[in-house]
Amino acid sequence: MSSLEARVKAALHRAHYASGGVKLVVAVSGGPDSMALMHLLASLRDTARLELHIAHLNHDFRGEEAFVDARFVADASEALGLPCTVEEDDPEAYRQESGVSSFEEAARELRYRFLARVAENEGSKAVAVGHTADDLAETVLMHLIRGSGLHGLRGMEEVSPWVSRSGAHQTTLFRPLLGASKRETADYCMENGIVVRKDLGNALPRFTRNRVRGELMPALAEYNPRIIESLNRLSETSTLVIDYLESQVDVLWERCIKGDGGWLVMDANVLAEEHPLAARLLMRRAYLELAGDPRRLYRSHVRDMANLIDAPPGKSIRLPRGLYLHRSYDSLWMGTGAEIPCPFPELHDETRLSLPQLGRDVTLDVSGWQLEMARTDGTNGPSTEPFTVDLDPESLGSEPIVIRTRKPGDRFQPQGMEQSKKLQDFFVDQKVPRAWRDRTPLVVTERAIAWVVGHRVAEWAKSRPGRPTLRMSFRAP
Repeated sequence: MSSLEARVKAALHRAHYASGGVKLVVAVSGGPDSMALMHLLASLRDTARLELHIAHLNHDFRGEEAFVDARFVADASEALGLPCTVEEDDPEAYRQESGVSSFEEAARELRYRFLARVAENEGSKAVAVGHTADDLAETVLMHLIRGSGLHGLRGMEEVSPWVSRSGAHQTTLFRPLLGASKRETADYCMENGIVVRKDLGNALPRFTRNRVRGELMPALAEYNPRIIESLNRLSETSTLVIDYLESQVDVLWERCIKGDGGWLVMDANVLAEEHPLAARLLMRRAYLELAGDPRRLYRSHVRDMANLIDAPPGKSIRLPRGLYLHRSYDSLWMGTGAEIPCPFPELHDETRLSLPQLGRDVTLDVSGWQLEMARTDGTNGPSTEPFTVDLDPESLGSEPIVIRTRKPGDRFQPQGMEQSKKLQDFFVDQKVPRAWRDRTPLVVTERAIAWVVGHRVAEWAKSRPGRPTLRMSFRAP
């Protein structure tokens, strides 16, 4: 058994594809890497009890040469007794249709969509592709050039999921040659008399990868002849670091996130106490959970998401794939709505309450809210909870207070202001979502609005130093 056969066999075992009865689609372009992969898997199909299906996509941008390649792959697979699917598609048309800016990216997306479709039709476990250590090094380098974060340094993994841009197509990619070099695959083909095709498209300077492969990698090799190995080690180390960090995110996820009607709701207080990297990784994970893949998520998006942790309620940002992240009072909501659903219960009727006597605590239900009131001597110190305030009972007067929602013409004098303003203007200034305004409780006396719950107490109703206070707390269900 050759060293490459041993390497592919070991990869099959690591991926649990050598247990028998596994079907793999094999992507074959006709070049040395994919031809070596096809022959290596074919040589192991009996011992590993593999079922193989060859797939080739004719991109049809190299004229007659592309059709010759397609015929070549079909003949080569037939010679090995392997079924083959060959299709033709147009990357430029797909690029214009999908809005992808890069022809190279469009061709790649089109190719993997085709492979995923073949895998689904054939009931395949995964798609085997001929990526090598050279490809991994080039990918890491390209990610570095583009300013990738830590996740980009992983490059490629031996087994990884792939999801199309639209999310409609997905499959598992298997890279058994990731530890081998292109020189090794070329030598294997030569030693075993395997005829290969040379893809002239790999020399076209219009493609970024071709320039990295033909110009940048040779230049870097002058500084470090083992640059490919160095970049592969960087990828391996980054993978270990990310795997560890993601395991910590798993723990944080359980503490911090819950689902709510298609939304992911994050506890902003928990996130504020975490290391900034942990918070960013959790938000990135939340985005992946809803969007399916990170291709349109940039570092700037993750930074903006993290900035919402300390933002006031009502702030929001728009994310790729039609997602939004909203800051509520103590939570961050991620979902597809431009406004988040209000978590407050509806207040259908006005509720009239009498103030408790000094030293007495009162707890009661107000249309789904739990309201707690306590008359104190004012020595208990101020509260920092957004739904708890201390009021001056003398300023509130002797008449029962009313709990209700807003009415047309309501005015409010926020603490710190000399004059009152329209309650509607106050809500706008505070960035209170529209859906929340009709559910925000108001504590109202005969004089005016004393407290906009969750926001601010009135200047005239605030507690006074050295005087008794009325502490009121609202608890949402």
